Amino acid sequence: MFLDSVHKLASAVRTAVAPPLIRTRSKRVARTATTVAGATAVLLAVAACSGGSPSASSTPTHGGTLVYASGDAEPTCLDPHVGGNYPQALLASQYIEELVTMGSDRKAQPALATSWTTSSDGRTWTFHLREGVTFSDGTPFDAAAVVRNIEHVQDPATASSTGYLALGAIATATATDAHTVTLRLSRPDSALLESLSQPWVGIESPTALARSQATNCASPVGTGPFVVTKWVHGDHVSLTRNTHFTPLGNSSTKPRLSGITWRFLPDSTSRYAALKSGQVDVIDNAQPDQLHAASSTGSIRDLDAPRPGASNRLELNSGHGVFRDEQVRKAFIAGAQIDPGIRSLFLGTAKRSYSVLSSVEPLAVSDKRLFSSSPATAKRLLDADGWKVGSDGVRTKDGQRLTVTFPVSTNQSIPAERSLFQQIQASEKAVGFDVRIEQLDLSSWYAALAANHYDVVSAPYTKVGPDVLRILYDSASITPAPSGYFANLAQLSEPQLDAELEQAARTTDPTTRSTLYAEAQHRILTSRTVLPLYDQQNQFLYRSSVHGITTTSVSTPDFGTAWIDH
Repeated sequence: MFLDSVHKLASAVRTAVAPPLIRTRSKRVARTATTVAGATAVLLAVAACSGGSPSASSTPTHGGTLVYASGDAEPTCLDPHVGGNYPQALLASQYIEELVTMGSDRKAQPALATSWTTSSDGRTWTFHLREGVTFSDGTPFDAAAVVRNIEHVQDPATASSTGYLALGAIATATATDAHTVTLRLSRPDSALLESLSQPWVGIESPTALARSQATNCASPVGTGPFVVTKWVHGDHVSLTRNTHFTPLGNSSTKPRLSGITWRFLPDSTSRYAALKSGQVDVIDNAQPDQLHAASSTGSIRDLDAPRPGASNRLELNSGHGVFRDEQVRKAFIAGAQIDPGIRSLFLGTAKRSYSVLSSVEPLAVSDKRLFSSSPATAKRLLDADGWKVGSDGVRTKDGQRLTVTFPVSTNQSIPAERSLFQQIQASEKAVGFDVRIEQLDLSSWYAALAANHYDVVSAPYTKVGPDVLRILYDSASITPAPSGYFANLAQLSEPQLDAELEQAARTTDPTTRSTLYAEAQHRILTSRTVLPLYDQQNQFLYRSSVHGITTTSVSTPDFGTAWIDH
């Protein structure tokens, strides 16, 4: 069975798997002639978030080391091809670039590729590449390098998940000439450009890729503005300015910072204290109370960059345990009280979602009617399904308790969210569910999923565009990727849904694509295997002395044009 395969593969690469995935901004937008306006929009958006505007003295300066403190799990590999989770993307955005980027209009724009064409049947894509670009180890960027990277992502030995799933339609990649790459697809893929804009398929030096995986994991090499120079496990990663960096397009902007010290500070209170004291310049995973506190001071500003792809949601495992029964799934959804917790715990920093897609996705479909909280309805459904209330308040049926196992990753779930889960747990207890929350570190959490030891789970997944639905809910995604991760954690298996998602992936007609994704989302929502919560939070706080931060297609901060007041 596939679960045996998952368990075996996951035991070797438990922490190197898929994401946990804004108003989407262009990556290094200030560096390309086609996106100068987008760069201005980013800086204005950052100022708007902070309630102020860049100071008159914020003339770009050079030098200095920016200190970033992350609350996300420390990656087990700095090469985002391996596995492919969000902590890797945060770091990789500083030293790896992609073939294309996504503009604020959600359309693909040139990056390492200058232009592209596709055949009438959508099965052949030709990419023309920039010339004169060099990797930080001195290796020239060319078509052969792109081919090698695609092969690396698709090689099962790489144990890729996010990149592997994103590039699944590519059958062959060929260097037509030194700066032209031809991709032949097994099927048309309307999401190909969206996929190519992500750091999990970013372009790395083929010279570096020829090293052992362990060596490349410790010091991957890209064309980006910074270079990985040292990794002190459990403490920090040191990045320095890339002396080989080649600005793209007509821009002459080279990195202003001398380097970045990327610290790992899992405790949210310690991160915020370090930011306030000036020990660090930027933090991620900011908590709601910290965001409110920061708004009252002029020395700290905030950047709200919700991720594209899926919303934060609970997946109900329809292939295992009590949630194989649709009536039980309906009762669980009706019994969950979510809105009070979001209001009290998130202090206005999160808004309730009724969609499986992020609100930044233009094709997101929301249906509030399906997710009304009604304890009376939950009890009625369970009564009709034969679940009797026991002496301890937990329902039983044929000797089986109504137990729901809920593993939670403490590395991916902020304290406010974990408190929300506990409130949901209490509301489910009131209707007869025994929800058992298991707080686990990231590797143990992945292992629990791989072993099918879960009934409900919150599993963030970031991917640009609505094609994330195919990765998360096509029945083929119940089979694990080479990393051992299977993305269809709801274990939803509906042939009609598979057909709609495949057709949506094939079509390039915007109207047809929109209709198909709307139908697919309706089918997913009415399956009662998903309980949307809110957008994936991506809250950053930074000191007012830091300027020029932009964000990438997957909403990670990019410090390639940033500077610090001296």
